[in-house]
Amino acid sequence: MLSQMKERDYKENPFIVIWEVTRACALKCLHCRAEAQYKPDPRQLTFEEGKKLIDDIADMEHPLLVFTGGDPLMRPDLFELARYAIEDKKLSVSMTPSATPKVTREAVRKAKEVGLSRWAFSLDGSNADIHDHFRGTKGSYALTMRGIEYLKELHIPIQVNTTVSNYNLHDLAAIADKVMEMEAVLWSVFFLVPTGRGMEKDMITPEQHEEVMKWLVRVQQTMPYGVKATEAPHYRRVFLQERRRSGQMKASAEIKREDLLGRAPKGVGDGDGFVFISHIGEVYPSGFLPIACGNVRDRPLAHIYRNSPVMKQLRDKSLLKGKCGVCEFKEICGGSRARAYAVTGDYLESDPYCVHMPNRPEFPVS
Repeated sequence: MLSQMKERDYKENPFIVIWEVTRACALKCLHCRAEAQYKPDPRQLTFEEGKKLIDDIADMEHPLLVFTGGDPLMRPDLFELARYAIEDKKLSVSMTPSATPKVTREAVRKAKEVGLSRWAFSLDGSNADIHDHFRGTKGSYALTMRGIEYLKELHIPIQVNTTVSNYNLHDLAAIADKVMEMEAVLWSVFFLVPTGRGMEKDMITPEQHEEVMKWLVRVQQTMPYGVKATEAPHYRRVFLQERRRSGQMKASAEIKREDLLGRAPKGVGDGDGFVFISHIGEVYPSGFLPIACGNVRDRPLAHIYRNSPVMKQLRDKSLLKGKCGVCEFKEICGGSRARAYAVTGDYLESDPYCVHMPNRPEFPVS
């Protein structure tokens, strides 16, 4: 939609809304943010409450909407909710189901029928041994591959999500090739935040973060699909530095408002263009920053997003501490607020997994 393409004021409306429609899931992923469970929580938002939430989301200039979980397919009314969001409220909707036997050709056909804009599958290894270990369920890789074939058959755009960790760092190049084989339109690379089941010991080092991001810039330039980094806003900084070093980038003052990565007109961060609603209606800056800012059962989403003290702080880069606070890239980066919170207990502290030292002579403050 046109409103999604133009730059919006993130103080008023988010660019993307993630709704955890259920916490139920059949998998036991090692890093699971949601700490998913086998059965739905009886407190999860009802169908009518879900429709009201969708109304509220549409009223915020029609941001992108993603159904996540748990496993969204564990919710029986999922496609009715999707149909309401797409047909009645004119939202662009995608979802991130788990690769389980629920991913049938019929389920994919229903997604196509209701007008789902994209389907995202997780791929955390280029082969069954690595992926199934990470997902905690034998056979998950085979089910993912089968689901991908259904999506290709029915011409639904494919997004592949990969969480980078010590379990698959050595396998990333092979995963990148696999994403190309899948004919995906986007590779969304998540950098682990130690929350939920995710553990700090599973994270790659700050130096490895930097090297992976430099490598992703090359992947983005050579592969036929787009590349997006999640909980890694410093990828924007790395992207600019690498392009500038190769003589392809303008001065920093000229690029702050460009669509650098082919999606949002400006960088999206926790509570700053991004908002997450849990299965019971709690509103968070993101699924990885577990500070509840209100509940949609009590107040409209827009009110919480615009007025929560936590959200307002996250959107004010002048409040950042440590080296993030003096960094010349803080307006386009700002560091991962979720990772800062998970590691230091303060969401305004510096991102401890960024190696950049601010205000070096070759990158003066603009």
